[in-house]
Amino acid sequence: MRSIMVLNAKGGCGKSTIATNLASYYAWEKEQKVVLADYDPQGSSIAWLEARDEQWPEIQGIEAWKDPVKAPRDTDVLIMDAPARVHGKELTQMLRKVETVLFPILPSPIDIRAATKYMQEIQSHSRFTNKQIKVGVIANRVRENTIIFQELFDFIKKLKVPYIATLRDTQNYIKAEERGVGIYEMAPSQVWQDVEAWEPLVKWLNSKRSMP
Repeated sequence: MRSIMVLNAKGGCGKSTIATNLASYYAWEKEQKVVLADYDPQGSSIAWLEARDEQWPEIQGIEAWKDPVKAPRDTDVLIMDAPARVHGKELTQMLRKVETVLFPILPSPIDIRAATKYMQEIQSHSRFTNKQIKVGVIANRVRENTIIFQELFDFIKKLKVPYIATLRDTQNYIKAEERGVGIYEMAPSQVWQDVEAWEPLVKWLNSKRSMP
């Protein structure tokens, strides 16, 4: 079973959006059995599943903030939507459950400063230093022709982890969230730019480079 966590201590950086779209990608594009574990008591990923129509591939949800995460044995991919402000022992427990961590960062000075400290905490963890997990960074909700994006790009290049993808700031993710779908399940003519932006991310996840 493949295990992927979307993680950042900063709230509002798009963890649930990435987790739900990733779950739909594996369920729709790869036709795999997917479990989506939502660790955040706000339950954004669970709410997305509740909005999902029966016409789309089934994705099992776990309210991980209150129930143990026990994926069925035939699960192909476990996606974990981590809560904000997870540190110390709680972070250690969560990292023990994953192979791959996706780290989204928004293009803002506050988010960049917060990411600096949190990435240092992750990189000091034994599972990172012992190469038992792989971490990839995503620039999220980006408008590329801006000064702050260039600052974010320069910051990410200094991190000792792969820079995986740049996801644009678009209403398509909001529309997908309302319907309980992912961009891969929407009309291609509407989301082709977003699918194109996701290609480096899914290519990395489907390669050995994302595995410990």
